[in-house]
Amino acid sequence: MESLEAELDRARALDVSDLADAIESIGFECTRCGACCKADDDDPHTATVFPDEVRELQATDDEYDWRDVARPMPYGLSEGPDGPEGETFEWALQTDACGDCTFYEENGGDGRCTVHEDRPLICETYPFSVALGGTSQPMGEAVDEAGLVRAHECEGLGRDISRADAEALARSLKERAIRELEEAIGVRDNYAPVERESGEVVVYDSEGPKTRDGRPY
Repeated sequence: MESLEAELDRARALDVSDLADAIESIGFECTRCGACCKADDDDPHTATVFPDEVRELQATDDEYDWRDVARPMPYGLSEGPDGPEGETFEWALQTDACGDCTFYEENGGDGRCTVHEDRPLICETYPFSVALGGTSQPMGEAVDEAGLVRAHECEGLGRDISRADAEALARSLKERAIRELEEAIGVRDNYAPVERESGEVVVYDSEGPKTRDGRPY
C-alpha cells in the first residue's frame, strides 16, 4: 500500500485536462434534486468538512459558532445519556432536525445551498472523487469510473457537460484530493491521545484533539 506522502505526490501530479476528459466521458449536470444534501432514509447527511472550511463558513454569518457549522464525525461515537460521546476523527457538516445539511433549503421543489459560494470542496465536487488511497468516497461506492475519476450515485450523471464546466470541476477535484491527503497526514502527525471525561466527545483533526465545539482539547 502506498504511503500517504506518495499518494499526495500523485494527487499533486494529476493532470486537470485528463480529469476533465474523464468527467466529460461520464457526463454530469446538477438537477437540484437535493439528494446529496439530505438525509438518506434514517441516516443523517454526512459530508466531511476541513477545519479551515468550518472557519470560512463561520465567517459568512457573525452569529455562527463552530457547532452551527460542523459536528463531530459520527463514526466511532456512541449514544450516551446526554448525547453522543467518545472519540472520532474529522468533522461533518452540521445537520438540522430532519438530518439534512443545515445549509440546505427547498423552494418550489428545487433544492438550494444557502452558502453555495463558500461550500466545502466535497460539496463542490460531488458526485465525483479521485481513486487515490487516503481520499474519500462520498455516498458509498462508485457507480461509474473513467481513469482515476469515480462517479457516485446521482441522478445528474450521464448528462452533457461543457468543457469549461468539466475543467472547473476537474480543478476543484484535484484540489480536494490534495487537501484530503494533506488533512490525513496532518491527522496522523498531530494525533495525541487525550483522556476524556465521561460523556465528552474528542475529535482528532489535522490541528490536534478538539472538543465538540472546535476548541483545542
